[in-house]
Amino acid sequence: MQSAKIITDRDTGRSKGFGFVEMAKDEDAEKAIAAMNGTSFMDRTITVNEARPKPERSGAGGRGGRGGYGGGGRSWK
Repeated sequence: MQSAKIITDRDTGRSKGFGFVEMAKDEDAEKAIAAMNGTSFMDRTITVNEARPKPERSGAGGRGGRGGYGGGGRSWK
């Protein structure tokens, strides 16, 4: 293992329930995925896979999609 990071909520500081582990060699990463994906940890089944690039977000201020602020030309009455 080269590095590990647990992703936390910036407002509460609590874990979001996932993280990233960086491996020095691709072969080591493949072995870890094969060995750990679908196993149980603290009574929960874990998913281990290769990280995918974060999809691009659209919209003003980086708050695209549903639940963002403003946008969409909506008028509220």
